[in-house]
Amino acid sequence: MSKTPNIGAHVRAAGGLWTAIDNAKSIGAVCFQIFGASPRQWYAKIPSSEDVEKFRSELKKKKIGPVYLHAAYLVNLATPNRELLGKSIQNLSEHLKIAEMIGAEGLIFHPGSSKGMKSRVSGLNQEARAIQKILKSVPGRTRLIIENTAGGGEKIGTIEDIKYLYKKIESERVKICIDTAHAFEEGMIEKYTKAKIKKFIDEWDGAVGLKNIPVLHINDSKTVYESHHDRHENIGEGYIGIQGFRALAKEPRLQNKDWILEVPGFKNQGPDKKNIDIIKSCFR
Repeated sequence: MSKTPNIGAHVRAAGGLWTAIDNAKSIGAVCFQIFGASPRQWYAKIPSSEDVEKFRSELKKKKIGPVYLHAAYLVNLATPNRELLGKSIQNLSEHLKIAEMIGAEGLIFHPGSSKGMKSRVSGLNQEARAIQKILKSVPGRTRLIIENTAGGGEKIGTIEDIKYLYKKIESERVKICIDTAHAFEEGMIEKYTKAKIKKFIDEWDGAVGLKNIPVLHINDSKTVYESHHDRHENIGEGYIGIQGFRALAKEPRLQNKDWILEVPGFKNQGPDKKNIDIIKSCFR
């Protein structure tokens, strides 16, 4: 029997950040992820001190966590567009500030695309400088967590890209999130079997060190291997399949990470108890 990690999900926080706590509890989540502000707007509303206190109090009372925030989808730190870069830095800084205020472990974000840059490395270097600037503008313990992507075009987010950023930034506040669907869709891992998972995790360990990967996004894939299309599916319903997640559960080096689901849900209302129960069953 494998050791069961903290298993949770991305949940809604409509009506106040603290509402996410009961939403997480209701589906059997141990840890959870939320948007600290709208993921589709440049403006990020900073919560009041009363709202922050209520969230922290409820979190302590309900004995749940850790908590992660997910950044807005609009941000792109590798863009050649100076206005977009400025907005991205500002928006990520505000979301990181919210994460710090509520005591979240970190802010998970997609690294963007270097399309239009004279080279990929130019985009990576700009991204590294932007992350350093954001960390300096928002001091504290909350981390900026870079997520791997499904790739395609000139999107940043391969293992080599993330290794480059991690080494270039040189900050203890930069961490990594592995998304299982993105890794499959990008072509990092063709099949989630014991041997291929071992090789995959060995690569990440060599690139950034496993201690710097606190959280995983656990998603099945609606699209095929190396599709470069970011489409999540319910656990066991996609191309990774239930056997893939059972094999992943047996990798001991991942059992001390936080596992967060971002699946559509069996009623298309977001991650649900059924998906969480399926992942829990993989550890039995």
